[in-house]
Amino acid sequence: MVTHPLRLRSFRLLFLGRTVSAVGDAVVPTALALAVLRATGSTAALALVLGCAMLPRLLLLPLGGVVADRFDARRVAIGTDLARCVAQLVVGAELLGGTPSLTHIAVAAALGGVASAFAMPTASPLVAGTVEPAARQRANALMGVTANASRLLGPALAGLLIWTAGPGWAFVLDALSFALSALLLSVIRVRHVPVPRRSIRTDLALGWREVRSRDWFWSSLLAHGVWNGAAAVLLTLGPLVAVDRLGGEGVWVLLQQGGAVGMLAGSLLAARARPRRPVLVANLGLATYAAPLLLLAVAAPAGAVIAAYCLALTALGFLNPVWETVVQGQFPPQVLARVTSYDWLVSLGAMPLGYALAPLASRAWGPPVPLAVAGALVALACAGTAAVPAVRRLGWPVSAPPAPAEQVPAGR
Repeated sequence: MVTHPLRLRSFRLLFLGRTVSAVGDAVVPTALALAVLRATGSTAALALVLGCAMLPRLLLLPLGGVVADRFDARRVAIGTDLARCVAQLVVGAELLGGTPSLTHIAVAAALGGVASAFAMPTASPLVAGTVEPAARQRANALMGVTANASRLLGPALAGLLIWTAGPGWAFVLDALSFALSALLLSVIRVRHVPVPRRSIRTDLALGWREVRSRDWFWSSLLAHGVWNGAAAVLLTLGPLVAVDRLGGEGVWVLLQQGGAVGMLAGSLLAARARPRRPVLVANLGLATYAAPLLLLAVAAPAGAVIAAYCLALTALGFLNPVWETVVQGQFPPQVLARVTSYDWLVSLGAMPLGYALAPLASRAWGPPVPLAVAGALVALACAGTAAVPAVRRLGWPVSAPPAPAEQVPAGR
């Protein structure tokens, strides 16, 4: 009989902390956009703030994985929660003061981006360190449910705060959520496998060697990167098509809400479904993202586009917990944060490329061409992983493998 994850004190407190911080984080994107636009009236200023958060996150993610593996994911997560608490308090104070400084907000965003680079690789080790292998699929699905439910409710909560108390309080709420998360993390116990002290370069190389040594992982990772690049194309050009050809802004809002519902449904499905070939099934599901891209390219009826997007995001909601469970079982625990950091790096790194190329291609050939090309690429990349024998053969892990990754490569 497998113990339900929420019956385990450490996971229960971890889940509560992550739920609270997820709700706080879900409020911030809407509040940040409106706050910066209110203060400056400039979309360029908003792009600057977002860039200040994204750039350090991308640059420091591999280092964040090394630090989480070396120094215990729990302690790193506590430190990053406290750093993000300070960053959000700074932004909240600026907005509540009435005369916000763009420089101060950008610096706080950069601090939050740095903290995020060290926080993101800790997520998988925290679950793996509090839950036994047999219960990890359900634990990861629970994490996915709370994250996706927060994305569904976040914009509404943000709107309520903005129009009643002001956007500054949304950032104060997020800061308090990080403080509570840090407090809960401080009282739980997380299993940690010590890592021998070596140079950062060697640790990075060992993590990369683990990635390269598994065909199912790196081939899927490339497909996931293509998926994220295609998602950036849809998020860039989709609003334009929705407004000009599908019926207006309301269609885009409904499409986004449909996607949030799909993500939540996929997470719930991941708690129950256990296909024999989890990565293969999940990757094939991701290929369905081609449908909304192609339907937008031909300006299909709004209902069809929304339904297709909901289905595609259901596949994403299913993939995330399944992928986390497989990765946690297939990699040694002492390299898990580094592997996770490379995973995030490929996924996040592909999105700026999509954001940059989509408008250029749209100006040259019109929105249908980049949307159709993105749809074809995502279908080919995700379905194409079925051609990799390791993807077709990979089943559910029974337990994490031993630690050959900690052998230092020759010449280092």
